Amino acid sequence: MKFARYSNQDEVMQGLIVPVYVGGLNWILLGNQYWHNGWVFLIATVLTFVTALLAWFVNNAVGLYLNRRFPDIDQTLVRLSWLLGWCVLAGWSCCTFLYGCYFLLNSPSLPMQPGRLPLVLLFNLVVVLMVIIFYEGIRAFERWERTLRKTEELKKANLQSQFDSLRSQINPHFLFNSLNTLSSLIEEDPEQAEQFVEEMASVYRYLLRSNESQLATLGNELTFAQSYFHLLRTRYGANIHLEQAVDAHFHDHLLPPLTLQLLLENAVKHNVILPEQPLHISIRTEADNRLVVRNNLQRKNTRIISNQVGLTNIATQYRLLGGGDIRVDDDDNFFTVTLPLIRKA
Repeated sequence: MKFARYSNQDEVMQGLIVPVYVGGLNWILLGNQYWHNGWVFLIATVLTFVTALLAWFVNNAVGLYLNRRFPDIDQTLVRLSWLLGWCVLAGWSCCTFLYGCYFLLNSPSLPMQPGRLPLVLLFNLVVVLMVIIFYEGIRAFERWERTLRKTEELKKANLQSQFDSLRSQINPHFLFNSLNTLSSLIEEDPEQAEQFVEEMASVYRYLLRSNESQLATLGNELTFAQSYFHLLRTRYGANIHLEQAVDAHFHDHLLPPLTLQLLLENAVKHNVILPEQPLHISIRTEADNRLVVRNNLQRKNTRIISNQVGLTNIATQYRLLGGGDIRVDDDDNFFTVTLPLIRKA
C-alpha cells in the first residue's frame, strides 16, 4: 500500500520526529517506569509508534487535500488554519485513545499518571506546531526551487526562440532577398518600397523587443504577423495568401511572443510557393479560447533539414507558463497547429 507523501522529506521528518514524539508522550503518561521496565517500554512504544505513524499518514492526506482546495498564496493562512485545526484534533484523539488503552491495561507493571493527560495534550500541540512549521518551510523551499528551475527553463526556451527567429531573419540569405526586393521596388514603385522599409523596420523592432516579456497579447502578435507577412507577400506576390478570422474578444489574450512568426516561417520554409501552387495560410480563433494556424500542404521535393525546434520551443514555453498543450495535426492535405490562448490574470 502506497501512502500519500506531503513532501520529498517525509521519511527524514518521520525518522527525526516520531521517535521523539513516542518517547516524550509515553514518558509524560507513564513516568520513569516507561524507561525502567522493558515490558512497559515495548508495549507502549509499539502501540504509540503505530498510532502516531497512522495519524501522520492521515494528516498527510488531509494536508494534500487542503493544498488542492486552497492552492493560492493568498489562501495560505486559511489552509494552515484548517491544517492546524485538523492536526490538533487528530493528535488529541490519538492521545485520548492511548490514554484509554493504558487505562484498560492498567496494572502494577503499567502504572498510569491520570493527572498528566492535559500535559500530554499540550505536548502534542507543541509537536504539531513544530511539524507544520518544518513542513511549510520545506515545501516553501521546494516551491522556490521549482519556480527557479521553471524560470531558468523558460528563459532558455525564450532565448532559443529569439535566437532561432533572429537567425532565420537576420542572415545573409534573408537580407539578400529583402534588399534585392527593395532594390527592385525602388525603381518600379518607390511608394511600395517605402512601405516595404517601414514594415521591415517594424518586424525587426518587434523581434528585438520580444525578450522584454514572457507573454504577448494576441493583438500585438497579429499586428507583427501582418508586418512579417507584408515582407513575404512582397517577395512571393499573389502566390501566398493570409486569411484572418480572429474574434476581437481574444485580442487581449496572451501567448508566447514570436509564436505566429515562427508558424508563418515554418509554412513558407517547408512548402512550394508557385503561381500554380499558391500557399494559403489561415489564422482563426475558436470559442474555447484556442487559436488555430493552418496551411495547405505542398511539400518541397528537396529535402529540408528540420528538427522542429520552433514547434518544440512553442510547446516548451506553453508548458512552463502553465498555458496548456499545443496540438499539431498533419493529414497530408493541411498542416494545423492549435494553440491555447492564455487569459490575462
